[in-house]
Order: sequence, then structure tokens, then C-alpha cells
Amino acid sequence: MELIRPDWPAPPWVHACTTTRLGGISTGVYAGLNLGDHVGDEPHRVARNRTLVRTTLDLPSEPVWLTQVHGCEVIEIGPAAPPGHTADAAIARRPGAVCAVMTADCLPLLVCNRRGHSVAAVHAGWRGLAAGVIESALAALDEAPADLLAWLGPAIGPTAFEVGPEVREALLAADPTVASAFQPGTDDRWLADLFALARARLMRAGVTQIFGGGDCTWSAPDRFFSFRRDRVTGRMASLIWMSAQE
Repeated sequence: MELIRPDWPAPPWVHACTTTRLGGISTGVYAGLNLGDHVGDEPHRVARNRTLVRTTLDLPSEPVWLTQVHGCEVIEIGPAAPPGHTADAAIARRPGAVCAVMTADCLPLLVCNRRGHSVAAVHAGWRGLAAGVIESALAALDEAPADLLAWLGPAIGPTAFEVGPEVREALLAADPTVASAFQPGTDDRWLADLFALARARLMRAGVTQIFGGGDCTWSAPDRFFSFRRDRVTGRMASLIWMSAQE
């Protein structure tokens, strides 16, 4: 199993990583470590893959697997977490709660505060960005932005993510300063830089300690699942949690 870990100055009791497709027991278009139970893979293989992640990472609890809808709903993991967990971001303020988001081109964003008292996982595709999922997650954390660390995981890169003019217009309507995140594509289409768009959102919210970005899911088929590239495919997971303070 290959794990990508943030290179950021988080406290040692904050643990975070993104899986790749390497490892696991899924086959065919889902080979090998597919963690999505909603994409057509055999349920027993997904269950086994999730168990492999939990045991390999020695997770303190089962990750809270969200039903993601490309919106801006945020849940806090704990006794008050709603049943069903339909949301696109999760936060936690207690040790042992594992936040997780699944992606296969959309941007996974992991956040923690410098003191290691709170963490968040955010699913940020273009729809979520336009809806304000990053801002919603930061508001739910309720931390001073200057005290936050943010890490951008693997997503479709700026040379592969072609979008229509309506997508560009929706994102520019929310923030006209991000025009440089778009380059002309074919015909009336545009190449969009998800990493740059997310950084702009974070910085506008006051978060300046931003790490990661640059791993393109579309261009590395042996390493990453990509919905844009393959349409029927698996999902990676980005996870963050806290252990007891050391």
C-alpha cells in the first residue's frame, strides 16, 4: 500500500495521509485499493480494502465515510454526527475520530490547527469550490485562519482539467481574482487549475500556510484513480485524525 503523507509542520499527534490505488484486492477497472462502495465494485472487496487501510494505519476508529454530493455541508464527527453522513467535509475536535473524504479527480483538502486541537477533511471539486465548501469547513472549525495549516492532496492537474465556459463563469463570479487559474483549451473550453483555485479560496479566508498540490490523478493511471480519464473507476481516500497528545 502506498500512502502520501503531508509535508507540513503539524503536531506529531495529528496524522494524515492520502491513499493511492496501489495495494488492495479489487480487480479490473477498480484495481487495486478501491475504497468507494458506490462505484460498482464488489462490496466484499471494498470492505476488505477498508479493513486493510484501518489495520495498516492502525486507525483508532472506523473512518466516517461520507455520502458526498458536491455541496458545502459539513459534519462534526462525534456523538452528534447525523445518521447517513451526507456531507462534503468533516471536522473533529476529539482524539480518535477519523475524518475522511474520497476522490478520483476532485481535490482532497486536509486542515489542522497548529496546536493540534482540531482537524478537517474537505472534498473540493469545482462544484464544491463554487458552493463554498472550503469556507464552510473553515467556519465550522472556528479557528483563527492564521493558526491553520492546509494541505492539498492529489487531484486532476491544470493540463488535464478541461471545463466549459459556464464552470469558469461560476467560479469567477465567486472570486474575480482567479482568472489566472484558467487557460484557453479547445474551442470555447478552458483548462482549470483546481490547486490554484483552492489556494485562492484559502488565502482569501486568511489561511496562508498552504502545502501540497501538484500530484495529477489524470496523468498517472498506475498510481491514481481518475473519473475524467476512465469514467468507471475506484476512489482514493484522504484521512486525518488526532491521537492523544504526546
